[in-house]
Amino acid sequence: MTQPLLRYPAIIWPLLLLTTSFAHGQSACSSDDQPAPTTLFERFINADCEACWRDPNTAATPPKALVLDWIVPGSQGEDAALAAAASSDALARLASQQQPRPTTQSQHTQAVASWPGITLRVAHGPAVNNYVGMSVSLTLPANSALAWPLSGWVLLVENLPTGTEGSPLPRNLVRNVLQPLWDKGQALSNQENISLEDFRAMSLPEGTKTNRLQLLGWVQDAQGQVLAAASSLCPKEETNEPGGQTR
Repeated sequence: MTQPLLRYPAIIWPLLLLTTSFAHGQSACSSDDQPAPTTLFERFINADCEACWRDPNTAATPPKALVLDWIVPGSQGEDAALAAAASSDALARLASQQQPRPTTQSQHTQAVASWPGITLRVAHGPAVNNYVGMSVSLTLPANSALAWPLSGWVLLVENLPTGTEGSPLPRNLVRNVLQPLWDKGQALSNQENISLEDFRAMSLPEGTKTNRLQLLGWVQDAQGQVLAAASSLCPKEETNEPGGQTR
């Protein structure tokens, strides 16, 4: 997971300032004016299973879905075929869904409720010294009968086109994860609207191609219901390679 702000090297502070400067306006890459996903579609591959990445029967992407490809650490550790892309965040995600670690591969689909009055925005800037500044903001009506606390998942993914290492379809490979926790419902319940924000710098694993980055995210309630989801899109001159946009 992304480390607390005070642990970032000094070079990251200018990047965070840049992030806050574009948080309320049109950013370099943001979810502004993008269609809201209606489904979360997650594929999990055990790092031991190289053939799973190339499996021609890999489940296709549903329409209007926020797509994530997780590489789960395998029993072979660093000797696993896909170990370079494996992440402990994948285990945390499986645990949150009460799903076991797959021995080969698995998938999970969840509907996005599109709760009335909720707006989720994600945005990120350019990569600087293997870090990316990002922002996530949530606005919702204070009188909503929500199950607090709300939690978020914000994921930096690398868009990989069809054919990458033999993949039969495009993938959104999860590179880093941030989990904001918003528990201010009671304290702000007397306001007409609640606005919550988070600004961070997210590190990039070695080998990540920065021209393929995208920020995806969703917010869920205490019962695990997904209330809203969003994905960033960069301007045309910086658009990620085919397969990276929300489908």
